[in-house]
Amino acid sequence: MARQQFTAEQQSVRVLKVGERVRHILSELLARQEVHDETVSAANISVTEVRMTPDLRNATAYVKPLLGAGEDAVVKALRQNTAYLQREVAKRLGLKFAPKLKFRPDESFEEADRIEQLLRDPKVARDLGDED
Repeated sequence: MARQQFTAEQQSVRVLKVGERVRHILSELLARQEVHDETVSAANISVTEVRMTPDLRNATAYVKPLLGAGEDAVVKALRQNTAYLQREVAKRLGLKFAPKLKFRPDESFEEADRIEQLLRDPKVARDLGDED
């Protein structure tokens, strides 16, 4: 049987869809407190994004505890429970290969704050202002 060929656009759409599905599964597991770890259960954790490699074998999940408290401890606890989370994702995802999960803190909010502060700088505001 011939292997099905995907165009680059179809492949990227598939990668995005699988990443979003993994994000939903992880969010559901964390919301229902199915991870038996005190640190993970005590924190309300948001999975903000999951980035998949093109071969769908690796997934990087960006997480942020609500209120941002104890971010390092939460990421460490998730990394300790990676095996359980990978098994659950594999069961619910139904792909030929289960993606290997990596957890990283989401720093996009800090980056957005930094950009916002730069835009509020008087020198930048002067350059962005309307000149008549």
